[in-house]
Amino acid sequence: MSIKVGIYGYGNLGRGVECAVKLNGDMELVGVFTRRDPLNVKTLFNTPVYSADNVLDFENKIDVLVICGGSATDLPKQTPNLSKYFNCVDSFDTHAKIPEHFDNVDKICKDNGTVTLISAGWDPGMFSLNRLYASSVLANGSLYTFWGKGVSQGHSDAIRRIKGVKDAKQYTIPVESALERVRNGENPELSTREKHLRECFVVLEDGADANAIENEIKTMPNYFADYDTTVHFISQEELDKNHAGIPHGGFVICSGNTGVNGENKHVIEYSLKLDSNPEFTASVIVAYARAVSRLASEKSFGCKTVFDVAPKYLSQLSDEEMRKNLL
Repeated sequence: MSIKVGIYGYGNLGRGVECAVKLNGDMELVGVFTRRDPLNVKTLFNTPVYSADNVLDFENKIDVLVICGGSATDLPKQTPNLSKYFNCVDSFDTHAKIPEHFDNVDKICKDNGTVTLISAGWDPGMFSLNRLYASSVLANGSLYTFWGKGVSQGHSDAIRRIKGVKDAKQYTIPVESALERVRNGENPELSTREKHLRECFVVLEDGADANAIENEIKTMPNYFADYDTTVHFISQEELDKNHAGIPHGGFVICSGNTGVNGENKHVIEYSLKLDSNPEFTASVIVAYARAVSRLASEKSFGCKTVFDVAPKYLSQLSDEEMRKNLL
């Protein structure tokens, strides 16, 4: 019996989920739920589109609802509300607020007999697992996470909100010298500025003050003020031609020592290089949607994270096939 999946929200992530479900033979799409006029939404595979206002009509027709809203304002409200009625997965990625989000969703799931997995993706998500595995294996290890080179959608949006900016893309780039020191097992203490650079490509509105906008970008708190930031002003045509994609990736590295006197050095490294951040994130989410369906069938109600899911729950393979082909 196939797992019936619904998509709540249809931006880049929602389209990625639609693609990912098509690659998984044990799943089928019930529909896309949007806050826009459904008549104006064209899906990639002619998946039916419904108003988000009508999602409760599908309460017993969807096994897992994938919530594709933004972490800033959408998911803190959508995930708890929808978890009253559906088993869900979201990609909440505001790391500092994950404990609060977990507690809010956990109570609702347990009160209503549902399962929701939050913060699925590659960070949080796959990187989180690798931080846990590495720090468990190397008990005295030092953990480092580097992001990029890749487009930061949140930082790009922050630039676009500046008066006089027509369009923009921002890249997060690891500092190579810092990365090499970590790979060499030096266990350096690195500041925010020492780990990453930020590079911005900006299209100005006619008559905008480039110097003022560059200063506003470089001094923006919580986004650019703590980083070495380079700003390039380019044409819309150049932005569209050279910066149309949404690539990303990064590294989780743990270095530590073993032996009587710590004489043996070890470095664990996990890396990702992604052509499409939202499509890869969606692929992780869909694997965890399978896990959510299985946990719900076991009545393991409550909020979950990637730490709570046995690896075999992610796979279409049987236990025997996994032992034979993957172990």
